[in-house]
Amino acid sequence: MSAAFTSRALLCGCALFTLSGCLMVGPEYHAPKPWSPAHYADHTAGAPDSIVSEMKADSHWWQIFHDPELTSLEDRLVNQNLSFRLATANLAQSRAQLIMAGAERFPALSATGSYQRSQHSTKQLQEIIGHVAGGIAKSEGGSIGSTVGPMLQDAAGGANIPLLNQWRSEIDATYEIDLWGRVAHQYDAAKADLQATDEERRSVLIAQQADMAHGYMSLRGDQQRLKILRDNIKVLTQIATIAQDRYRGGLVTELDVDSAQARLHDTQGQEAQLEQAVAQEENALALLLGAPPESLNTELEKNAGVPVVPPVVPVGLPSELAHRRPDIREAEARLRGAVAEVGEATADFYPKVTINADFGFQTLSFRDLGFWNARAWNVGPSISLPIFQGGRLYGQLELKKYAQKAAAISYQQTVIKAWHDVDNALIAYRDEQLHRQGLQNAVNDNGKALALAQSQYRSGLTNYLNVLNAQAQLQSAQLDLANSDATLATNLTRLYNALGGGWEDALPDSRDVAKAQLASATPGP
Repeated sequence: MSAAFTSRALLCGCALFTLSGCLMVGPEYHAPKPWSPAHYADHTAGAPDSIVSEMKADSHWWQIFHDPELTSLEDRLVNQNLSFRLATANLAQSRAQLIMAGAERFPALSATGSYQRSQHSTKQLQEIIGHVAGGIAKSEGGSIGSTVGPMLQDAAGGANIPLLNQWRSEIDATYEIDLWGRVAHQYDAAKADLQATDEERRSVLIAQQADMAHGYMSLRGDQQRLKILRDNIKVLTQIATIAQDRYRGGLVTELDVDSAQARLHDTQGQEAQLEQAVAQEENALALLLGAPPESLNTELEKNAGVPVVPPVVPVGLPSELAHRRPDIREAEARLRGAVAEVGEATADFYPKVTINADFGFQTLSFRDLGFWNARAWNVGPSISLPIFQGGRLYGQLELKKYAQKAAAISYQQTVIKAWHDVDNALIAYRDEQLHRQGLQNAVNDNGKALALAQSQYRSGLTNYLNVLNAQAQLQSAQLDLANSDATLATNLTRLYNALGGGWEDALPDSRDVAKAQLASATPGP
């Protein structure tokens, strides 16, 4: 009978295990297809210097500037940036949470061992021996026997109650039959959370890469402006000196002297502001590398000029944007996780079937603990069905459904924002090129004016003050041009930041790696 029962129990268990996950409840996830235009808006068609191309974008986009110092800073950032290292630590936590969530897919095994020393009460022992004696008497025709009789007498008198040593060792097993997919949905949600955290880490990386490039362009621009400004101060000092001499000679009024001094002092004030900006920008770059203040000053003190933008900027195809932008990939992972959580909440309405089993040895003597006849085991299912929860399960399901809707809206919002970022970056890049062209024309015109003033001075047709004024005007135009050069280079880095590139080599997508490995392993024709 027991063997037949055991066989039926095993068959039922195998059947339940086979059905595990086959009756999954809850919504099925379908990956959204983000909208993308066929081509990028042609915002750089009228740009004088640089246009965008849909050629494949280089993952090391900063190398298009051909600046060795910028390349060195970007290469070091991956290993030294503290924000990125923090994001990596958060990713490790998500991996640990995935391991915890995946543990429910397997049986839980535990081993226990125990020892107890006890003494039964006289009353309990009398009842036990009485039942035993009654059974013996029936089997022996009414005779209690020579062994049980003294035991009854001792128990009745309360003497010689034995102390019992109970030894026990066993292995316990618990396994939930995932009929409705609750555990599977829970694991899918954890996997989605891990991917979202991984994409968040990629977002941190490209943000820090962009900050490094922005800071570097600003630094080089301010260094260039500072050099021009100091040359301008020398010219303005000469102008102020000449104005003072002419005032003493009665050739000009005090107003001319005060005006020259005001221009000089205003420019000297700008020099102090630029020196402060350069020092702060050098410290900002050091912070991005996790280095102490002023640790990069020697490395960056040489003015290398603002990097020149290339004539053609490869930005890739519009259809690649959703794959390159980590924030879109993160939003998609959040949506997938929200769908899985709806399935998990739905499965909570259904019965939970758990198989519990234990096997071990129980004896009154330690030396008998390993004998086969000391074995003891239990096996059987337990079913838990929620009947009344006060609306808790319904509220939880509604919460997860609205969370899924919010995740879908967030995904749509992220995609739309990405296209706005790209479009705005393209507009800014084009307009700054047009702005720079106007400033370059102003520099050229002021250069011609200075050359004419110098020619007239050599011919005796004008005084040297006009030459200095023309030189000061040229230097002022050069200041504006240097500022535009830095802004133009910064706008290009913002464009690449909007495109989402820069992480492909440092943090390759596992799916892309698998595809590449499969392609390399496939023999050619």
